[in-house]
Amino acid sequence: MDDVVYMVRGGTREICQRELDRLCQLLGAVPTMRPSAAVGRGWTARAVPAPQPEPVAGHE
Repeated sequence: MDDVVYMVRGGTREICQRELDRLCQLLGAVPTMRPSAAVGRGWTARAVPAPQPEPVAGHE
């Protein structure tokens, strides 16, 4: 599997959300899991790289 996934962990929901927003802005990523306290210690969120548009045939 060659999928890239970014994970953010924080002690509070606010910290986790702030860092998720920052990561998405800096890396052009999109959130796939908003901050949740359901997995492990603290708060966790995830993002993946934004999909790139497919090139138009004849315009590569």
